[in-house]
Amino acid sequence: MGDIQGVIFDLDGVIVDTAVHHFQAWQRLADQLGFSFTEKDNERLKGVSRMDSLNILLEIGGISKTEQEKLELAAQKNSEYVEAISQMTENEILPGIKAFLAELKEAGIPIAIGSASKNTPIILERIGLKDAFDTVVDGNVINKAKPDPEVFLTGARRLNIDPSHCVVFEDAQSGIEAAKNAGMYAVAVGDAAVLSGADDYVSSLEEVTLDRLKKVI
Repeated sequence: MGDIQGVIFDLDGVIVDTAVHHFQAWQRLADQLGFSFTEKDNERLKGVSRMDSLNILLEIGGISKTEQEKLELAAQKNSEYVEAISQMTENEILPGIKAFLAELKEAGIPIAIGSASKNTPIILERIGLKDAFDTVVDGNVINKAKPDPEVFLTGARRLNIDPSHCVVFEDAQSGIEAAKNAGMYAVAVGDAAVLSGADDYVSSLEEVTLDRLKKVI
């Protein structure tokens, strides 16, 4: 890919771990609907939009709902989730993130958030990173969910960088596929046994430095 000209981060599971808040909100909804929803089931929802997640949840429970009922259930889940994330603090920023962001800033490399979450602005504000990124592309401005590359291509366009010179950090299979569909270098934050198709793998951002990244690329 040549030189690194921009870096795009997924939010959930990369910058902060909101997965537990999502899982608990979906689990409460499943309980209410009369079936159990496990952590294994929850893996299918990672990186997936809210309505698509709800459809997967209903499929797991073997439950059929009208479009209006689905909208109401999704709004209920989101309300519970927003209540949980509104209590977040900067202590919930994952290890290694602040140091790596500072290193990228110092090197003059533009950075972006590329997330399906419509709650991205709330989370960034609560953890004190609202102004840390050059642009934020989230579920409020895109129409197509990952693995469609729209979120990352929009990020590259806003940063004014060719996609082939962008590095993406992702923790979800759909996100890795979206990054590759965008023609970008994909770094998976997770296990190669679970996440396939990435160009590089790290267990956390604590392992990542700009120097290491340049070497592997």
